[in-house]
Amino acid sequence: MNANIENDEVSLKDLIQKLRDWYLYLLSNWKVIVLAGIIGGSLGLLYSFTKKPVYTATLTFALEDEKSGGLGGALGFASSFGLDIGGSGGGIFAGSNLTELFKSRSMVEKTLLTPVKVDGKVISLAEMFIQNNKWRESWSDKPKLESIKFLPNSDRERFTRVQDSIIGSIYSNLLKGGLSVGQKDKKIAITSIDVMSGDELFAKYFCEALAKQVGMFYVTTKSKKARMNMDILERQVDSIRKELNGAITGVAVATDNTFNLNPAMNVRKSISSRRQVDVQANTAILTELVKQSELAKVTLRKETPLIQVIDRPILPLAKERFGKAKGIVMGGFIGVFLMLFYLLFSKIFRDLVK
Repeated sequence: MNANIENDEVSLKDLIQKLRDWYLYLLSNWKVIVLAGIIGGSLGLLYSFTKKPVYTATLTFALEDEKSGGLGGALGFASSFGLDIGGSGGGIFAGSNLTELFKSRSMVEKTLLTPVKVDGKVISLAEMFIQNNKWRESWSDKPKLESIKFLPNSDRERFTRVQDSIIGSIYSNLLKGGLSVGQKDKKIAITSIDVMSGDELFAKYFCEALAKQVGMFYVTTKSKKARMNMDILERQVDSIRKELNGAITGVAVATDNTFNLNPAMNVRKSISSRRQVDVQANTAILTELVKQSELAKVTLRKETPLIQVIDRPILPLAKERFGKAKGIVMGGFIGVFLMLFYLLFSKIFRDLVK
């Protein structure tokens, strides 16, 4: 029992002595540590000068749809951009699914092909991103990449493997920290889109284009069945109206053919009678179809969700700089930490070798 206590005391003494040796070792190298801090702080200051400011474009909107929740409200999202929408559906994209839709590769890539006007030229957002990040300069020794162009509204299905790779890289860069979608507070039904970029115009254009692209997606997806029904009704109305017009013309022709006809000759009058029946039947059918068509239009308008855009990105955008003081403090801390790690590691290695 006493031997164990003595061993514990010896171990504790050894640990304290070891820590004291390390402290004295580091203290004897204080000049090197201070120098590392100064160098790190200088590099941090230099980084603060070279680091470009980051601009943030923010678009916020509120969704309201009593029937289908967030998804139905998102249908109305496109209406704020001048798009006529209708129909209601389930909650496939409700809640967090709506957020993921904004960040989906399909939506982002389609947005990157949106045309914008920069310096008097109409280019795609993908080309704008490539120019801002100076990717073409790094492609100067690669002819296959240098000739690649992303034209506005180009067909995504016809992209080559190289184009797929490039636009995939742009998507990855945006998703790493350039795009954020979500609710600031779960208790508040306000969704915000934040796009961060070193180029102020790109952040603004991309934020607005992404919002419009998602709105268009909702129109084609969620109102597809309702619009198919409307198209069928409209085609039926046109068809029956054409038949009715033909029947009316047929009655007139038959009447002309039987004008001043002997009343005893009833067979020839039967043609006019049949045409009159066609007119009455088509009139009844057309009346019902027109009524159903108008009711469907009214229903679509009632089911159209409400979207209220609260804020749009307005120039100048919010700008965040990497401050000089922050650069000095962070650079100095990293420099000191790395030097301490190096000194301790080298001492441990030397002690093991001995």
